[in-house]
Amino acid sequence: MVTLTLDLVKNSKSAVDKNCLTPFAADQVKKVKAFHQSMWGYYHATPLVSLPNLAKYLEVKSIYVKDESGRFGLKAFNGLGSSYVIASYLSERFGAPLDFDALLDLNLPERVPHLTFATATNGNHGQGVGWVAQLLGAKAVVYLPKGARAARVNGIKAEGATVKVTNLNYDDTVRLLAKDAAANGWVLMQDTAWPGYTERPLRIMQGYTTLVSETLGTLKEKPTHVFVQAGGGSLAAAVQAVLVNTYGDNRPLFTIMEAEAANCYYRSFKVNNPVAVKGDLNTMMAGLACGEMNPLAWQILHGYGDYALSCHDEVAAVGMRLWGSPLPGDQPIVAGESGAIGGGVLGLLNKYHDIKTTLGLDKNSVLLFFNTEGDTAPGHYKEVVWGGELPVSLGVDEHD
Repeated sequence: MVTLTLDLVKNSKSAVDKNCLTPFAADQVKKVKAFHQSMWGYYHATPLVSLPNLAKYLEVKSIYVKDESGRFGLKAFNGLGSSYVIASYLSERFGAPLDFDALLDLNLPERVPHLTFATATNGNHGQGVGWVAQLLGAKAVVYLPKGARAARVNGIKAEGATVKVTNLNYDDTVRLLAKDAAANGWVLMQDTAWPGYTERPLRIMQGYTTLVSETLGTLKEKPTHVFVQAGGGSLAAAVQAVLVNTYGDNRPLFTIMEAEAANCYYRSFKVNNPVAVKGDLNTMMAGLACGEMNPLAWQILHGYGDYALSCHDEVAAVGMRLWGSPLPGDQPIVAGESGAIGGGVLGLLNKYHDIKTTLGLDKNSVLLFFNTEGDTAPGHYKEVVWGGELPVSLGVDEHD
């Protein structure tokens, strides 16, 4: 049994330009959702799962999980961003309405037969880009970092994309892809920003707001605590921006959850300055293995986030098992490594009373989590959930 810790750090919030919230205002969120709703046959709102028995066990009022494992049949939330950024690009380039049928009517294979969208990915974003490109008759090139699981590589290939696994970590793979895209005339659809490249990453972040809109439209009570996982931070920042615009100063307490091997927000909050994590970024939470923050996300999260929680891989393993085999009466949730980190935090809360106390979790607390992926690597999912890979002692009382 491994001994692990959950490390929590408070954000010393910086003064922020409130204009960073404008792209996530209610009218923009409505516009994004309207596009997704135009994707007939593909768009369906994903479920918001209530876990009342786990809430009772942990002595909080309610626990909700937005379950993205069924999104677009891709088992992950990322297709929301991929579809919106590509649609926005095509709408602006060809003067077409921001509507799925109108984009199909462009007849891209005849109009621009060599149009190629390109991205680097740890798996899910790249699959989303490949899926949308194939639907619209375009091509896709996707680079993955070293160590990418075969199931994720094959999932991207199944969407018709050309795939290359590099010898580099994720952040260096992004840089290589950007260089090759410029050299080959590919249209870059990367989900992180850098100087001179901000518009498309912002569109991807806006795409993610549909899942927030669905969540807030379904919830019957206001959340008091929101937990969102982060790699580069695009999803977490999109969620927080919508929450700030919706609730203002009365917004929920917001905690970012990260893989310990790539905990750039945790480290940055600790020193109140952006910090990059270098090296191999070796974590099974592949979707969170980003050592460099999206600067658009950092602006929002440093300005409005409350805490960052650094989690070992074992935390995700606990979450995969806890959500997959819940307390009697609660609904099972299939959560992949990156999606399950919140479940692991829940599973360890009674062991880490200091975190529970610091976050102010009590009988009035309404907790909201996001399962960002299902079993996108089915073989490894079974190793963890069935085979017991990465066992952890939860410190549960034997009479409990």
